[in-house]
Amino acid sequence: AVVSTQSGHYGRGPDFEVKNYTGFRYAEPLTEDAMDQMEADGIQHCVAFTQYPQYSCSTTGSSFNGMYRLIIKRQKEGNPFKMTFSAIDRWATHPLLVKSFAELINKQLETVEPKDRHKVVLLFSAHSLPMSVINRGDPYPQEVGATVEHVMKALNYSNPYRLVWQSKVGPSAWLGPQTDDAIKGLIKNGSKNLMMIPIAFTSDHIETLYEMDIEYGEEMKEEFPDANILRCESLNMHKTFVDCLSDLVADHLKSDGKTIQQMALRCPMCTNPTCGPMRGFFSSRTFPQNLTGCTSDDKEPMKSFG
Repeated sequence: AVVSTQSGHYGRGPDFEVKNYTGFRYAEPLTEDAMDQMEADGIQHCVAFTQYPQYSCSTTGSSFNGMYRLIIKRQKEGNPFKMTFSAIDRWATHPLLVKSFAELINKQLETVEPKDRHKVVLLFSAHSLPMSVINRGDPYPQEVGATVEHVMKALNYSNPYRLVWQSKVGPSAWLGPQTDDAIKGLIKNGSKNLMMIPIAFTSDHIETLYEMDIEYGEEMKEEFPDANILRCESLNMHKTFVDCLSDLVADHLKSDGKTIQQMALRCPMCTNPTCGPMRGFFSSRTFPQNLTGCTSDDKEPMKSFG
């Protein structure tokens, strides 16, 4: 959030005062509460900065739609936000993000005997998505794949690797292979040294601390006692990663809040009535008083895929 700028127009001068606010979609502090607090604090400009490096309509898109609905709701109630808005919607191949992953992978590789390091299979694990979402044209799989390829290039392709997917729920078809199935299959095929890398998560939570560390780590070792199943640290407060976040915000403000071309493009099979106006709003950095299109009554099913 931009508190003030020397020139009176965000990002145009070398000096601007910023403050960070945290908002969650389904847990406190909620995004709408954070936005109301920002307005009460006199914030001039809000940067909606997704903490998902790779864009999906089910994560970043859903969250931005929620923000847009609140903006519309306040406008209809005659109490529009005074602050302006822009968005950082994806950053899957940012050089410092790639460097962060490479540093943490190398740190974990150093725990392996030198003679075996090159044999460690790197399993880049990301939250899966239902195939119904992917078949609408969601860009998430290719953006996760782009992160993996950039990281492997930074590692000079030192190890064999695969991109796998975790956290499938329900009976419908999801993107695979699933992480646990991949681990079992690789071990049965002779790969005894494996490292899981949470490539789409930026901090530890239940899907790293329980699903990866316990279900895919401790419990899998009981089934395969001869295997060496490692887990790369999450980004958390790794210094290079913190520098990445700072760099992203600074560049965004200095660019006058511009978004990349992808932000304006809807999925080919998108049917969500909020999605188009939301993308146009954040892409153009429109003033809240000038909104058109979506109504606050448009509903979107609750989704949480990561």
